[in-house]
Amino acid sequence: MSAAIARYRSLGRLVGAVLFVAAGAAQADSPRHPALENPAAVDAVIDGLVDEGAYPFLYARVEDREGHVLYEHGKRNPELMPFDVDGDDWVRVWSMSKIVTIVTVLDLVEEGVLSLDDPVTRWIPEFADLKVATGPNGENLTQADETVKDAACPVTLAPMTEVMTVRQLLNHQAGFYYSWNGVACIDQGFRAADLPLAADGDELIERFAKLPLINQPGANFHYGTGTTVLGLVAERATGRTLAQLVAERVTGPLGIEGLQYGLPEGVTLPPRVSGADGSLRLAHDGELDIFGAHVVDYDPDHTLYLGGEGMLGTADGYADFARMLLRRGELNGYRLLNDATIEDLTAPHTLTDSEFGHNGYNLWIANGRLSNGEAGPGPLWIGGGYEKTHFWIDPERQFVGVILSQAYATPPQAQGSDERIRMAIYEQLGWRPAPAPPVLNEGD
Repeated sequence: MSAAIARYRSLGRLVGAVLFVAAGAAQADSPRHPALENPAAVDAVIDGLVDEGAYPFLYARVEDREGHVLYEHGKRNPELMPFDVDGDDWVRVWSMSKIVTIVTVLDLVEEGVLSLDDPVTRWIPEFADLKVATGPNGENLTQADETVKDAACPVTLAPMTEVMTVRQLLNHQAGFYYSWNGVACIDQGFRAADLPLAADGDELIERFAKLPLINQPGANFHYGTGTTVLGLVAERATGRTLAQLVAERVTGPLGIEGLQYGLPEGVTLPPRVSGADGSLRLAHDGELDIFGAHVVDYDPDHTLYLGGEGMLGTADGYADFARMLLRRGELNGYRLLNDATIEDLTAPHTLTDSEFGHNGYNLWIANGRLSNGEAGPGPLWIGGGYEKTHFWIDPERQFVGVILSQAYATPPQAQGSDERIRMAIYEQLGWRPAPAPPVLNEGD
């Protein structure tokens, strides 16, 4: 970034901060968001899920736009979770890292350091010769049926004929993936790459460069490691590590504590727990197979930062980050993103034919339709992570929620629990379904 751009950016943020303080003074006497009518009713839902063996622990927190805590409660199974969890305890947030990386990149886009239409090879030339895996007759494997997937190995490797862009990384359309594609040789090769064991970003790029894409860039949505590659683009474009970029551009200026790469000194993370056998137990080594046999190690001396999976956070810290999005790019007097960027972040980009909402940039914009088809509160901006971490942002009612646990392959009784907890909270905030319109008699 040039000195001129930096001065311009700093001046704009200073002016924004002054205006924010003035506006805050004018609104100092505004009423707080109402607290829950009967918090014990929500407590009972959370306690019941833990007592039924759905989770080793659950902690939920709701904050209004100013950071006032409207609700919090935690419950644990002492046989699986050795300590109580509150808003200041650290957990592995996994894919809740993605939106932090995306926000960091959008900040770079606003400054002109990156463009959404940049070819990824501008920053990662090692990807110039990437190949694309196809089925026996050139089929797109992400859209192929199981018969084609079963017959695909050894896969045909076709040249990458489309330009991979930064925008495609934001939208999971670049062809990157995780370990569960249903194509045996693709999944085995991905696991063998041992991505979390790379020493740093450059070595991670080397490992990615040896793997085929699973579809041509831009062909379709396929959830995967594209956000991790996005973080590598940010590192190459700035000469800073992703950990430095997040600290320098996001958490530091916004005054957020409780969201970072690397394990803080003296912190013990919750144990890894699995429900893969139908009931909860401590997980076996290698059981969490999102990458294969190895997962993120959170060693603060390991200079590898997985932008899609690698952050640690507390409920308090992540709620602050969510409030920044709720406040349309501003928190604690500092403006990170402008309003147009927030509009783009939440606009329909992928999965636009869903009856439940659409995808922004890796942020699910739920329209309020519940899983049972009934009407619920909406719109909500929703995200979550691999070990059952969850957050939502309510731009209409102006509050955010975080629900945290640490569990892999939860038992059946956990199904739909995030929605159950959310709806219990909304009921205690006074939300009720809109009444159906009256049925008019013929001639009325």
